[in-house]
Amino acid sequence: MTDEHRRPPGLDDTTVAALGKLSEALETVERVRGHLYSVHQLTGHADLMLDEAVELLGRAGHQDLADAVRDELIGRNVIEGRWTYQIVEDYDDGYYAAFRDLEARARGRLAGGRRHLYEAEMKDRRRSRGRLGHEKGPQ
Repeated sequence: MTDEHRRPPGLDDTTVAALGKLSEALETVERVRGHLYSVHQLTGHADLMLDEAVELLGRAGHQDLADAVRDELIGRNVIEGRWTYQIVEDYDDGYYAAFRDLEARARGRLAGGRRHLYEAEMKDRRRSRGRLGHEKGPQ
């Protein structure tokens, strides 16, 4: 185990487990953030595809539907007052920033800033010492 993943002296098992759970929760929030960016990009792509739908509906003689798509969907807010970029920014600047800050603060105070102590100790317990592919870290 490398020093950056070694438990500081006096750090108890319950605290290591708590920091591990907090880290796991942050990882889940990171995934949520990625999904929000997917929503942002997919919604933007769909909005741009509507331009072609309007053009084709008009060309096919369905101007009333073309007008409805143009007037009711293109550029529409996805939630009240917001496009998806605003949702992503609010998430990033609010919940996500607060979550990252608190997780880093807890690690800083309790573990000297060390990350993934729980996982590093699990790796050390589960690896087969002396076997290829089971080394403590890169050589």
